[in-house]
Amino acid sequence: MQTVRRIAQDIVHREGGFVDDPDDPGGATKYGVTIHTMRRLGLDLNGDGAVSRDDAQMLSCAQAVDIFIRHYFEKPRLALVPEHLQPSVFDMYVNAGGQAVRLLQSLLRQMGFNVVVDGVMGPQTGRAAKQAANPDPLALRDAYGVARRNYYFRLADRRANLRKFARTRAGNKGGWIKRAEEFLSPTYHLSRVEFQKRVAAWD
Repeated sequence: MQTVRRIAQDIVHREGGFVDDPDDPGGATKYGVTIHTMRRLGLDLNGDGAVSRDDAQMLSCAQAVDIFIRHYFEKPRLALVPEHLQPSVFDMYVNAGGQAVRLLQSLLRQMGFNVVVDGVMGPQTGRAAKQAANPDPLALRDAYGVARRNYYFRLADRRANLRKFARTRAGNKGGWIKRAEEFLSPTYHLSRVEFQKRVAAWD
């Protein structure tokens, strides 16, 4: 299995460099670290007394990796997640915060486990996830991946300005959908026809 640091490095690579998309609620972002996160952590990298867009641009890849490990894996206790599922949950936590855990908890409830859907990764959720991963951890990983993809589709269904993150201008799978499918077995990837059918109502 991948180390947590390797997973974090992959997330940084997946997120890419500096972006400041007005439709992205995260605001100015570099390597997936938003300006809001930097302000919360007090990362005034240029020492001018304020955390601004300039500080976001100065963030290094190594700093982003350390932020993800400490604040998006260790603090939310994602080590309680079964190993095969950790890369996807960690990646989504960076992308969507506590929604990553809520999604897992909702999935576990659908599977019959008595867990609270509160976005907090605790012993109860961890035990249920480990039981659900037996005897086939890949089945749980794939179920979570499908649920994650559906979450992104629902967001885009509700908010037209977010659809560019789920579908490219050329009509192909956008970043959100491709990101979710990176953690899915190929058999569960949507074909082009299936994808087009799913997003047809957006036109």
